[in-house]
Amino acid sequence: MQNTVDSGRPAATQNTTNLHLADRLRVAQRKLIKGLFAALAVSSVFALACSGDDSPESGEVRQSDGGAFTLQLLHAADMDGGVGALENVETFSGLLDGFRAEFPENTLVLSSGDNYVPGPRFYAAADKSNVPIVGIAGNGRGDIALLNAMGFQASALGNHELDHGTDAFASIIAAESKDGSTYPGAAFPYLSSNLDFTNDEDLRPLVSADAQQVDLMAGGLAKSTMITVSGEAIGIVGATTPFLGSITGIGDIGVQPEESSDIDKFSEIIQSSVDDLIEQGVNKIVLLAHMQQIAVEKALAARLKGVDIIVAGGSNTILADETDRLRHGDVAEDTYPLRFASVTGEPVLLVNTDADYRYLGRLVVDFDTQGVLLPESVDPAVSGAYPTDSPAEQPIPEVTRIVESLKNVLQARDGNILGKTGVYLAGRRHDIRTQETNLGNLVADSFLWLARQVDPEVSISLKNSGGIRDHIGVVLQPPGATDTNDVKFLPTQANPDIGKREGDISQFDVEGVLRFNNGLVIVPLTVSQLVEIMEHAVGFDGVGEATAGRFPQIGGMRFSFDPSLPIGHRVRSLAVVDDGGDVTDRVVENGVLVGDTERVIKMATLNFTANGGDGYPFPLPVHGRIDLSGEAGQINAPTPNFPDSNGNGAIDAPALTDPGLATFARAGTEQDALAEYLAHFYAKSAIDFAETPPLDDARVQNLGIPGRRDTVYPAATGR
Repeated sequence: MQNTVDSGRPAATQNTTNLHLADRLRVAQRKLIKGLFAALAVSSVFALACSGDDSPESGEVRQSDGGAFTLQLLHAADMDGGVGALENVETFSGLLDGFRAEFPENTLVLSSGDNYVPGPRFYAAADKSNVPIVGIAGNGRGDIALLNAMGFQASALGNHELDHGTDAFASIIAAESKDGSTYPGAAFPYLSSNLDFTNDEDLRPLVSADAQQVDLMAGGLAKSTMITVSGEAIGIVGATTPFLGSITGIGDIGVQPEESSDIDKFSEIIQSSVDDLIEQGVNKIVLLAHMQQIAVEKALAARLKGVDIIVAGGSNTILADETDRLRHGDVAEDTYPLRFASVTGEPVLLVNTDADYRYLGRLVVDFDTQGVLLPESVDPAVSGAYPTDSPAEQPIPEVTRIVESLKNVLQARDGNILGKTGVYLAGRRHDIRTQETNLGNLVADSFLWLARQVDPEVSISLKNSGGIRDHIGVVLQPPGATDTNDVKFLPTQANPDIGKREGDISQFDVEGVLRFNNGLVIVPLTVSQLVEIMEHAVGFDGVGEATAGRFPQIGGMRFSFDPSLPIGHRVRSLAVVDDGGDVTDRVVENGVLVGDTERVIKMATLNFTANGGDGYPFPLPVHGRIDLSGEAGQINAPTPNFPDSNGNGAIDAPALTDPGLATFARAGTEQDALAEYLAHFYAKSAIDFAETPPLDDARVQNLGIPGRRDTVYPAATGR
């Protein structure tokens, strides 16, 4: 059936579509064999789709009974992982181009944000070798070039677009001309109805009028836009998590609502932008919502009116229907699409797919003559999540060109070896954000070591787990394996082409783990302030199970907490320890702060957390704070115009004399700390402290785990 010819469809499109339909047919046939009678109808649809007898001619719009207009929405979000996105995007582009050719006049291509993240491929775009693909090399510009090449038409603003601040974001999306060369910037607008960009000097020049035609808004910022699809005006509204200010660098962006958790007020703000479009006669509206938790998008669906489709973002949630073939090991959280009723009772569909171009989301749906969406028109054999784990028949040539250019840079960086490991270093999202891990310990120890080069009295360190974005090593799950005991966790793989041996840790690995590369700071804290900070670190619902970026990875101390106790009263024991693990200061015993509450302990952390990132209650400004990489260009600076974090009336220069063992990252940053630490301690001997289960963790002890004992006192081993 894959060879069936549809004379009205381009060959590349036919091949891509038929391959996917064949995958779906095999799934349906397996279900039929198991006696699932519902698959019978599905397989009949597959047979028609693959036969060519019922396929539309090129450009012909398929409609269900009663449908006046058919829309094909192709969507993605959260291309914020590691280099894996480069492994997926060519197939993604081939699928996208093939499906767009089926509905050439009736297709929207949209993103719900986090189109890039600081990391290896982000930095690779700044290499001068990429000038032929971007015009003027610069961080993040390769990701924008990919979106442009695939014809994305609008995007919500996510949080990761702002991780390097508003000036960096502006340089990535705005066009630039220099010395006869031109970087075109984003060919699409970024949208958010609850953000005010006008007070930020970097973004103010990019603000566009709301609700105008998208062709006038390339590289612009607005609340909404209109895209004409086959003569029909489709309204597109954006929305961004109200918690934006606590998770990224917002500069002078105004974020609404002021009470971040007020979902009703948030709905009113979004509704205002929706109403502006409705007043212009637009009766089909898509909301691009980057909420971080799909539960928030679900709550919005029932509170809004006039919104037909919500594209979720930030949660990496896989939605898939019963005909979809998922990638090996993936499990859908729910069906595709999710169906809701608006506040006025009209149908609303919610869609989402996983991150890093791992799936292309495809929704084909009809609207009636009044612009009311017809949920019954959604055919699961057509709509759903399309995996990108097979080679594309015809990737978009420009996408291939961009990918190859970025990979060439990354290949060279993978050959810059910094250290060695004999064990897997755990940094996957659920691991790092729920428990102590060996990678978290390594990173925290590197902070402590580098800070002591400036001030030997620094005794503890803290790293927010949300800033550890990858693991170091390989996770192997045998095909078809369902038992977690069959999964193997191994050190890094060899890359013989560039001389990387098994277990080698490279610049590429460090950049992937610590993508944001914030600056290190030394903060003097009273012990009462320290306890307040550690209470915040574990002061959220579901700590130890739910993933939260504030979860701590620490060095120079051990502590225990009881998640069953009220927030703010969970720390049971806390001890400062020396390099051998012996207690040097008993801070908390049996939930009670010990000794003089005003005695000072110096902590190494990041300017992100020290400036209130992830909600951390660090004092600010604080006398005696030292910014290792300097006070200029901080993340979440105290004030954008005068980031004087220690209150001395000056913007301090970098405080660190660079050890010089690693030179790719700016001195005093977190990448520099880890790279220097690896080069100093593990250039010849490999890391040997393996990951332990939470029951055996020594630094972060979760007393809510059955059988867990508090071993903060007497001293346990340092690792």
